Amino acid sequence: MKLYISIACLCATLTASAQQIIPLSYHQYMEKVAEGNLEYAAERLNVNVSEAEVTAAKVFNDPNLAVSYYNNENNNLQMGEGVEVELSKTFSFGKRGAGIALARSESELTKALLADYFRNLRAEATVSYLEALKQYELYKVKENAYETIRQLAESDSVRYRLGKIMEIDATQSRLEAGILHNELLQADAELQNAFSNLNLLTGTLAHDTLFQPEAVLRISPREFVMADLLSNAVENRADLVAALKNKEVASRALKVARRDRNTDVDLSIAVSRNARVHNEEAPAPPFTGVTAGVAIPLKFSNFNKGTVRAARFREQQAETQYQQALLQVQTEVMQAYRSYQSFSKQVEHYENGMLSQAREVIDGKIYSYNRGEVSLLEVLDAQRTYDDVQAQYIETLFNHSTALVELEKSAGVWDVEL
Repeated sequence: MKLYISIACLCATLTASAQQIIPLSYHQYMEKVAEGNLEYAAERLNVNVSEAEVTAAKVFNDPNLAVSYYNNENNNLQMGEGVEVELSKTFSFGKRGAGIALARSESELTKALLADYFRNLRAEATVSYLEALKQYELYKVKENAYETIRQLAESDSVRYRLGKIMEIDATQSRLEAGILHNELLQADAELQNAFSNLNLLTGTLAHDTLFQPEAVLRISPREFVMADLLSNAVENRADLVAALKNKEVASRALKVARRDRNTDVDLSIAVSRNARVHNEEAPAPPFTGVTAGVAIPLKFSNFNKGTVRAARFREQQAETQYQQALLQVQTEVMQAYRSYQSFSKQVEHYENGMLSQAREVIDGKIYSYNRGEVSLLEVLDAQRTYDDVQAQYIETLFNHSTALVELEKSAGVWDVEL
């Protein structure tokens, strides 16, 4: 019942700001992130670009068509005139195939990078969803604390009028209620900001709509085996797949650099038509000539091997980067595993007595205060302690959930459900 009352109060507060609150489950939220996140949509276009570049790499060398006209421009000699049409084409051996293979590897690399981008986006979106849940829980703590002290202040006002307590005690309780009211307003602002961040990640442009997570912050502890996590990370993490593809791209680029040193051959064929020559000393009838030719460049530039050496160094660099990525992955998995185990124990510690003990203390202090056995300061101290314990528990639940997200993200698995 308290949960429903809190939700109703929260909705009433946000409705006053003319904003529509839409409950959103985690599954629905992640679907919206995958479909509507604008940065992810922009990254997906890189795949389309890379596929278009594969198509572009398949193009053949264009043939050349040349037309020439000649005339001696001396009509007295009557040497005649003519026209020539030549068709030529450059043939490259091995370059086109190497270029296509490189473009395909780059396309696969782009897809791997997109998968890694979504891996990080999915984790970031989940943490933002958990952040909104945390802010909602903290808001409820502030709301309950304010309601408790407000009722206490009202009771003290009555008791003061009856002469049972001093005026200073009634004044202090009203002051504490005012302080908590301000803290509640701040918590409300932080809650709305957390909700607004969900709009950003889902690509929602409506300014009058906020999404409210429909889930619980607590995730049941899970058991993991370190060896399985490391093995799965090496095999399935998208950034490692991308690092492997980067090695392949570097190897293909080296092959392209070597093929670019191959000798190109230009083949040409020309047909010329010569008009009749009327010169008296050397008359000639009209005739048609056919010319075929082969042009082979002298590749003195191949003595400069700088391009090939640079490509070879990039290949070695890609191998080193992969080894570094592999080491980074293993370190991340082990750190995330230890962090998750630590927060699991902390959650268990809170739930095995700390929360109930803090509740017992505040209830007992309020009961004793109403009987005149303890001072107001003792009640306020107990209330602050109880609020702090609740806030720390909520923060620990949040850290425990985000540690699970980080662990699964680093291990290359994903089965998070809220």
